[in-house]
Amino acid sequence: MILPDYLCAGLRVVFCGTAAGRVSALRGHYYAGPGNRFWPMLAQGGLTPRLLRPDEDHLTPQFGIGLTDLAKTASGPDASLPAASFDAAGLAGKIAGARPRVLAFTSLTAARLALQRRGVKAGVQMPHEDFANVTLWALPSPSGLAKSHFDPAVWLDLAAAVRA
Repeated sequence: MILPDYLCAGLRVVFCGTAAGRVSALRGHYYAGPGNRFWPMLAQGGLTPRLLRPDEDHLTPQFGIGLTDLAKTASGPDASLPAASFDAAGLAGKIAGARPRVLAFTSLTAARLALQRRGVKAGVQMPHEDFANVTLWALPSPSGLAKSHFDPAVWLDLAAAVRA
């Protein structure tokens, strides 16, 4: 396992990425790459009371936030990961156990892989039988590598929905 899951019962939202990036894997913390907007978006959206650092990722459950990835045994850019490293069924089991209100994929790629749907667009997703009773969201990647595709409005919409 590259990064541990931070999952427990009673979470408001679980954020799921495709896999730990190179810097996150090296540092052992979620969304640790330079220029990653994940932590600033949580604070800006009011999901955390302050800007957390990547090395404080273990604190997220106390704010009702869980963290996981589709690929738990591989790291790096999405395009370099073997297809077999993505475990959608394993994710579904974890979500069934934690029972969060919302499952938010931190990239459109993660949403496509987990939901096995083409043409996923950012925002609320149609229900999926593997993720019953969970509102699904697909978010633009907060990675610094994806800055040209980043839209903070979708992240802020998600935050407002989670806070409501």
